[in-house]
Amino acid sequence: MLHIKETIVVEGKFDREQLKKVTDAPIICTGGFSLYTGKNIINSIRTMAKKTGVIVLTDSDSAGFRIRNYIKQCVGSCGTVKHAYIPTVEGKERRKERSGKEGLLGVEGMSEELLTEILKTVTEEYIPKEQGIKITKTMFYEDGLSGSEESAEKRRKLAKSLGLPIRLSANALLEVLNAAIGYEDYKGALEKIEK
Repeated sequence: MLHIKETIVVEGKFDREQLKKVTDAPIICTGGFSLYTGKNIINSIRTMAKKTGVIVLTDSDSAGFRIRNYIKQCVGSCGTVKHAYIPTVEGKERRKERSGKEGLLGVEGMSEELLTEILKTVTEEYIPKEQGIKITKTMFYEDGLSGSEESAEKRRKLAKSLGLPIRLSANALLEVLNAAIGYEDYKGALEKIEK
């Protein structure tokens, strides 16, 4: 069981139930898009961002990224917001008759082991391994991940090969690579997708 001081923000109650299996951290549910109309939810997130910091862990579909960006906008610089990402995995949760609109598993569909590893990459108590070389925007450009028509597709392939959401922006991908992946694994994944 992970003991995390930050509050985790998820979309729904089934996400919360899955996370309760791996951490005793406080968890806030946005109720999906209810976040936009429920001012008490965003106020709670702002309060916890100031007190404990928050970790946003939404699904890797477009709705999850809209919710993630809305939280980031609303909290702004008045608190600490960290982002944890689940990989883009096709499938459906066991409790559902059919898969969601985009056919992707959400937080509730991730294994306990994977959720533990994802949370370890963003918690304050977790000390990442020494990375050595920092990945930069210049490296992204030199490696063809920015600055050309094919860059977005190449970033999607790289993200997928590393078990990250394929919707990550170039800046978000760069941040995750430096925080959780490291230079050597980045270069190894690049070599694989270029073959």
